[in-house]
Amino acid sequence: MVVCYTRRMETPLKADGRFWLTLDGRNFLGRGRVELLQHIREAGSISRAAKAMKMSYKAAWDTVDAMNNAWHVPLVESGPAGSRLTEDAERLIAAYLRAEARHTDFLLKLGDRLPARPA
Repeated sequence: MVVCYTRRMETPLKADGRFWLTLDGRNFLGRGRVELLQHIREAGSISRAAKAMKMSYKAAWDTVDAMNNAWHVPLVESGPAGSRLTEDAERLIAAYLRAEARHTDFLLKLGDRLPARPA
C-alpha cells in the first residue's frame, strides 16, 4: 500500500487593481481605450478597429468621440481615406503604457509584503 501525503501550501495575498488615467475626475484613458487607439493606428479605420476588438462601430465611435471631447483636441482624425491618430494620441498612449508598467511593478512589490493564508 502506498500512502501519499500532500502538503497544503500557503496561499499568498495579491495586490490587484485596474489602472486609469483620469481627467477632471473621470476615467479618461484605460487599457481598453488604449487598445482601441492602437487598433485604429494599425487598421487606419474605426470600423476595422471595432471589428478587431469585437465591439460595435457605435461603441468605438462613441469612445473616440468622448476622448476627443475630453481632451479638447482630437486624438483621432477621420476623413474619407480613413482614420489616423494624432500626435497627442501617440504621446498619451506612450505615457499610459509607461505609467501602467510602473503601476504593475508597484502591485507586484506590494504583494511581496502581504501575508499568506495559512495552509
